[in-house]
Amino acid sequence: MIRLKTGNSPHVRTQDTVRAVMRDVIIGLIPATIAATIFFGWYALFLIVLGAVAGELIEFWIMRVIRKQKDFVWDGSAAVTGVLLAMNVGLGTPWWVFLIGLFFALVVAKHAFGGIGQNIFNPALAGRAFLLISFPTYMTGKVFLLPDATTSATPLTLFGDSGHNIQAVWDAGITYWDLFAGHVGGTLGETSALALLIGFAYLVWRKRIKLMVPISYIATTFIFALIGWAINPNLGDPLFHILSGGLMLGALFMATDMVTSPMTPKGQLIFGFGAGALTYIIRLFGAYPEGVSFSILIMNGLVPLIDKYTQPRIFGEVKE
Repeated sequence: MIRLKTGNSPHVRTQDTVRAVMRDVIIGLIPATIAATIFFGWYALFLIVLGAVAGELIEFWIMRVIRKQKDFVWDGSAAVTGVLLAMNVGLGTPWWVFLIGLFFALVVAKHAFGGIGQNIFNPALAGRAFLLISFPTYMTGKVFLLPDATTSATPLTLFGDSGHNIQAVWDAGITYWDLFAGHVGGTLGETSALALLIGFAYLVWRKRIKLMVPISYIATTFIFALIGWAINPNLGDPLFHILSGGLMLGALFMATDMVTSPMTPKGQLIFGFGAGALTYIIRLFGAYPEGVSFSILIMNGLVPLIDKYTQPRIFGEVKE
């Protein structure tokens, strides 16, 4: 006779904490931070550090003053939101506009839903979308450029302004190496695919990433761009669309957010497919040259539905 001894749940335990996960994400963003400082100057580093510090202070105020949780301690999640939001703005963004976006990200997109683990939308992307709609002139980098800052039209802006003719990008002297290394205009964290891949490799090694999401996201964009390129070569080849704009930043660091992405592998595949398809569609037919932020936010809103219909049935459960 076998005796089975059971205890109270949870039966699967881990030494991980929210603080440990957020620390790894910050470490994973260090290469992109270094690249942003090299390419854009010290103001880029200032915005990134400001995002980390101000994010924690805003959340501390929310938890201690607004929500009256006197035992609250910092977990690093607000710092990650601040750094990621900084990665999603450019040199044309004044520090006070950036702080408005960060306040919106933490108060409205995160704590209005109940705080960490309960927010539906990625807070950093919600903050970026808010700034893009509310302060479009600052977000496009047309004002407030520092005297010693080097800036240029982004590849996707050149592509869009030319009526979606890829030749305009090559005529500007931009090469694939420029797109990969980061010698192009754009937001602080999106330009260097190389730096993003280094940080992503660290998070994969630390097992902090759902690999199905970025793989399906990038693969879907590749397939849609390949079809578009086959129909009209002027629309750009798949490599251009993968390396340009915020696709690498979005696929590797934003869409992979544990809270706002699906739990099941099938759901993650659907999420990545939807985000990749929407990104390409918005780039070609939308009002903005880039579609990463809005595509991920749209898919964030569908996550509860995706999780509901991709949940595996419990063994022995009878289908309704």
